Amino acid sequence: MNFRISISRRSLTIASVLVATVSLGIGAHAALNKRALDAARAIASEQGEVDAKGSRIGSKIALVIGNGHYPDANAPLAQPINDARALTATLRSSGFEVDVVEDASKDDMLRAVARLQSKVKPDTVVMLYFGGYGVQAGRQSYMIPVDARIWKETDVKREGVSVESVLEAIQEKGARARLVVVDASRRNPYERRFRAYSHGLAPIAAPDNALILTSASPGKVADDSRGAHSVLMTELLKELTPQLAGIESAFTKTRNAIARATDGAQVPSVSSSLSEDVSFTGSVASSKAGS
Repeated sequence: MNFRISISRRSLTIASVLVATVSLGIGAHAALNKRALDAARAIASEQGEVDAKGSRIGSKIALVIGNGHYPDANAPLAQPINDARALTATLRSSGFEVDVVEDASKDDMLRAVARLQSKVKPDTVVMLYFGGYGVQAGRQSYMIPVDARIWKETDVKREGVSVESVLEAIQEKGARARLVVVDASRRNPYERRFRAYSHGLAPIAAPDNALILTSASPGKVADDSRGAHSVLMTELLKELTPQLAGIESAFTKTRNAIARATDGAQVPSVSSSLSEDVSFTGSVASSKAGS
């Protein structure tokens, strides 16, 4: 009887040691897995958003340009600077990496575009915002830097930066979606110098997977409001909320709100070639074909 009791105690001791060893092994394995997951999240978060499992969703980057101080204008434009700052804050709170440039020269704009292009990857959602003076020349719309010297149409092509050229630069890197907001349909100080002059902006055709919002219809100009922000930015910021389902809906609602508020005097233009709608607070949402 005593012999059996002794074996039983020894068995219990061995079993306890085995249980403790297995528990330590499980704990160490779990710790290693957690470290690996944390490392994966850290790496992915540097490149874009990650979900709960550490899988990469896709980066969101934006270039925001607000130009207000043009030497040729009778007075500075206050709204583009205010609009750029307000949009920057909204984009950053929604996970965008934002490069903001104020009162940009042409060199400033080209360098900013190059920085933007260098960050684009195939799963990137890219936004471009420009507020200031815009001029159409030929069939393209040009964002005008503050140091532009414009006396005739050929100067526009040399001194300005076309929206289409920026879209092409981004497209070369294969961005997943391109979002563009151009608030530049103002009567600019250069028009009196042209014998033949076309008001507003030229139609901006959306390349593949792009969504474009301009402050007025092609060939039309919009008067600045007296508020701190332009009519376009005022309405757009109302739509860019965490509850926003898709960016295309926000652009469309912005257009409709402005058209109603101005009794049709100002009707923004929305052009879309998105194959997938884009969630403002996430990345690419469901396919439009299946939504």
